[in-house]
Amino acid sequence: MHQLQKYTENASIIKPPLMHQKGLENTTVAEVLMKKEDGNVGSWLWCKSDDTVYDAAKQMARNNIGSLVVLKPGDEQMIAGIVTERDCLQKVIANDKSYKYTKVQEIMTNQNKLVTVTSDTNVYQAMRLMSENQIRHVPVIDGRIVGMISMVDVVRTVVDQQRSEMNKLNDFIKGDYY
Repeated sequence: MHQLQKYTENASIIKPPLMHQKGLENTTVAEVLMKKEDGNVGSWLWCKSDDTVYDAAKQMARNNIGSLVVLKPGDEQMIAGIVTERDCLQKVIANDKSYKYTKVQEIMTNQNKLVTVTSDTNVYQAMRLMSENQIRHVPVIDGRIVGMISMVDVVRTVVDQQRSEMNKLNDFIKGDYY
């Protein structure tokens, strides 16, 4: 054993050439956000907790989005929670409440229950979080609101990645991999 150690301690370690690994395990939420058409973060992405459900729902419809990050009034940096289309339907319409007088803070998911990710979160981790918590929208927070991803965004990324992998495998099988 001592003899083996003597010969191997000075041997150089041969590593395979470093290849740029691209796959879902290496795809981040930041890359998902970059692929979205609405890559910029703007006021269309949030509302205030004292806004009416009517105004929040109108903003979601106008911007073709399914949720809004809710901010505390007077403090654009403090996140109060999230409100979704489903919140509007289940907590207002289904309960015969007035959407013009009900405040977002009455129906939103509060900040202490909010599930968020960072831009460097792996797509698999984001998908698992969304699935385990049965949610379709997740704010991306890097000290501030960076964006919002939905289950549709994540599934689209998975499908695109799998399509790419399948094309590479087909090329390999055909011998077109050089």
